[in-house]
Amino acid sequence: MGRAWTGVAVFGILVPLVAGGEAARADTTPIDAVATIGMIGDVVANVGGACVETTTIMGPGVDPHLYQASAGDVRRFQAADVIFYAGYALEGQLGNVLDRFSRMKPTHAVAPESIEEADLITVEGDYGYDPHLWMDVSLWRQTVPTIQSALADVRPDCAEAMQANGERYRDQLAALHDWVADAVASIPERQRVLVTAHDAFGYYGRAYGIDVIGVQGISTESEAGIADIRHMAEVVAERRVPAVFVESTINPRTIQAVTDATRQHGHTVRIGGELYSDAMGEAGTVGGTYIGMIHENTVAIVEALGGTLPPLPEALHGWAQTWEIPIANPESQPGE
Repeated sequence: MGRAWTGVAVFGILVPLVAGGEAARADTTPIDAVATIGMIGDVVANVGGACVETTTIMGPGVDPHLYQASAGDVRRFQAADVIFYAGYALEGQLGNVLDRFSRMKPTHAVAPESIEEADLITVEGDYGYDPHLWMDVSLWRQTVPTIQSALADVRPDCAEAMQANGERYRDQLAALHDWVADAVASIPERQRVLVTAHDAFGYYGRAYGIDVIGVQGISTESEAGIADIRHMAEVVAERRVPAVFVESTINPRTIQAVTDATRQHGHTVRIGGELYSDAMGEAGTVGGTYIGMIHENTVAIVEALGGTLPPLPEALHGWAQTWEIPIANPESQPGE
């Protein structure tokens, strides 16, 4: 008798569901894991190691708030053994597709499954909670056990190796968290203000003691108004903030408007660099890793706002050597 054929319609695309596919896969075949955003994909890759092949749906420069699923995305989800996404409405319209796939295969919202609601930042509107949890390394570190457990359920024979990978990665993230806190603390208090295009850095500000002001709100769906830009210019001028920042996923014109408006208050502010907010950098670059994303953001913020970078902790020495990053800031060395 032939195999029964079933399917599911997602956005008008009829996708076959073939029974027994996972059982037939050889144990040596890597887990096919799909993540919506790079910050999740990088945790999956670090935890899974050789046991996992990771694909990320949204690449560098992609704004998840505005993302719409394609037919190719649906096919990638269908082929996956396990799916990971952020949750808290970060993925926008893609959430409808993820809901449907959660009824067919392991599909994990890593933020809601990993982090207590008491640790979340509440926001108005459709989100309920600020979804940008990766900006606080100590919170994002809590996703590691969730991802590790989900991968081990798919490949129990890899569970021991993935546990070791997860512990090593958690140690790196703990060290990164402490380093960022020390780096930001070196910025003169009056200048400890992070001005960006939208409110993606709330968790960063809360965790590391820096005031964060986004011209736009949590989402990028609405444009900043003239009143928003004027208010921002007043704050920047009053606190004599030396630099403001653009983001890799957002048009820089809003921040440029703030710098122009600030000059009318008798204060000149420069653009301190481009920060990663809703997406990491290109694959194969430092910013294309989660640790590198946070490190590069912090370097840009601290240097532009007048702080001094501390030496990297020992747990990050191996990572730094891989990417040829100096362990210590030469400017902070005694006698130089």
